[in-house]
Amino acid sequence: MDVLDIARWQFGITTVYHFLMVPLTIGLGMSVAIFQSAWVRTGDERFLRMTKFWGKLYLINFIVGVATGLVQEFQFGMAWSEYSRFVGDVFGAPLALEGLLAFFVESTFLGVWIFGWGRLRKGIHLAALWCAVVGSWVSAYFIIVANSWMQHPVGVELGDDGRPVMTDIWAVLTNNTAIAAFTHTILGALVVAGMFLLGLSWYHLWRRRHDGIDSVDDDGRVIVGRADVPGRDEKDHGVWLWSLRFGAVVAILGFAGTVISGDVQGKLMYEQQPMKMAAAEAACHTGSSFSVLSLGDPGSSDCSDVVTLIEIPGVLGFLGTGEWGAEMPGISDLEPQYVDQYGETIPDDALYGDRAGSEVQYVPVMWITYWGFRLMIGLGGIVAGAAVIALWLTRKGTVSRSPWIMRLALLGILAPFAANIAGWIFTEMGRQPFVVAPNPDATGVDGVFMFTAAAVSPGVTAGELLFSVISLAAVYAVMLVFELFLLVKYVRGGVASAMPELAPAHDRDDHPDGDGPRDDVLAFAY
Repeated sequence: MDVLDIARWQFGITTVYHFLMVPLTIGLGMSVAIFQSAWVRTGDERFLRMTKFWGKLYLINFIVGVATGLVQEFQFGMAWSEYSRFVGDVFGAPLALEGLLAFFVESTFLGVWIFGWGRLRKGIHLAALWCAVVGSWVSAYFIIVANSWMQHPVGVELGDDGRPVMTDIWAVLTNNTAIAAFTHTILGALVVAGMFLLGLSWYHLWRRRHDGIDSVDDDGRVIVGRADVPGRDEKDHGVWLWSLRFGAVVAILGFAGTVISGDVQGKLMYEQQPMKMAAAEAACHTGSSFSVLSLGDPGSSDCSDVVTLIEIPGVLGFLGTGEWGAEMPGISDLEPQYVDQYGETIPDDALYGDRAGSEVQYVPVMWITYWGFRLMIGLGGIVAGAAVIALWLTRKGTVSRSPWIMRLALLGILAPFAANIAGWIFTEMGRQPFVVAPNPDATGVDGVFMFTAAAVSPGVTAGELLFSVISLAAVYAVMLVFELFLLVKYVRGGVASAMPELAPAHDRDDHPDGDGPRDDVLAFAY
């Protein structure tokens, strides 16, 4: 068992799990804020119900996301102490801003929103939610600034000890890689939230058809009914139809935005990390053809194992430079350049331990970068297409009674999550063998880079890391079960699960003396 491999698995597992919550929190928070804004402006009870139902799911996801995210910072000192020493002067600043400024704003105002129902004026209460949402976006920006500096180090000078020292915080905060990555991430989060709204709303509209509450006329237009059940009235139909169509529009616009921002990222990648770009396309030789389908040996970084079956001439040049047919350097040409510039072996330094002197593999595992890139794009396109179809199918006010279409709608919720995860795995795995990638930009500091092999804490053992991996995976698995249990419980309960006030007075948990609903500040959160 290799310490480096286990440390990478540990960080990968915890980060991927945490990121399942992040895009949903970012996208769903904005959606809930829009719903509440519509309610404050119009007074329409449908928007109030939408706010409370989706707001409850937002809170559940936020709480689990916070709990899983707290572990991330500790790993830098426990498993990656050499990395922390190397980048601490730069990396610590955006992380501190995220924790002390953005996250405090986000969590504080979210608490005001939870406790403020019925206690604050509507406008002030709504402003608290918007502050929390903006705080989550700012928090995401600072995290991405830190990650983007690893992808494209700027704003630093090399100190006497060979470590980077920040000289321009503004250059770090306005790193073009960070701006492009942040835009892409936020838009991807909107796609996640859009499909979440679409899939669950489709399920509830289908339930109304299945239970005989709603029906259709001869033209297929909905005849809205009501059931003698709390919350399942005419307004309940409006909640799900508005949520579904809003989610579909958000998913479509979000995907269109990710295409544009992704194109910007691809051109930056060509300039800053050409090997990652080449590996993403399995481009073994210099050329301009885009690979539609290439096959090879999984786990291999050797171009001799790759066979391109289908390709489109000229497209790769456009993706990298914006010029159709431009020549893009291939792996076989880039690898010798990397060897000449950064060395053929890991430096013979005590810092690298047993890995000192070992050969450096500058080509990332191609099947991960190649298929990760395509999964990200392909799943996003499927989501956008499904959203367009959903808008068309619901144009008459309801959904099909087919249980198979309903199951596909629910399954579609997973697609943008998978696309986001595939994109991040591609981004991080494609940077290998560097934990801080070199900056080939003429305006940057090319001497700032760090091999991943040098970043691991020198004192940890494989057994210690393996124990932590198993422990964290077990704890996270339990948390996942709890989150899914809570989400399923309240999704099935519908609007009434988030608004007990919809139930008749004799069914509510009132004061024993009959003075009205119990004055519980956390009733909404429960």
